[in-house]
Amino acid sequence: MVKRSRGGLSGRTKNLRIRRKLTVSDRVREFKVGNPVLVSVKPRIEGMPAPRYHGKYGKIVEKQGSAYIVEVKDGKSKKRLVISPIHLQEVKQ
Repeated sequence: MVKRSRGGLSGRTKNLRIRRKLTVSDRVREFKVGNPVLVSVKPRIEGMPAPRYHGKYGKIVEKQGSAYIVEVKDGKSKKRLVISPIHLQEVKQ
């Protein structure tokens, strides 16, 4: 028999665990275009990028609805990700 799949996040949610509850200010956080941000994936599905981008740094390119488009380097290429503000942290320069 073949072992059944338990979904794309099975086994990864343990790594994405957070120690505190998400607050309202986490959801309505505002960023400016051009700000550097850290992609910190939380175990919430809405606006969540792929877990492989967890810990990557990027730059905010534009705002799309309540989410942000973030440009992240993936090897030699640049990727544009649509990410909810829950999964972003501002980087101090």
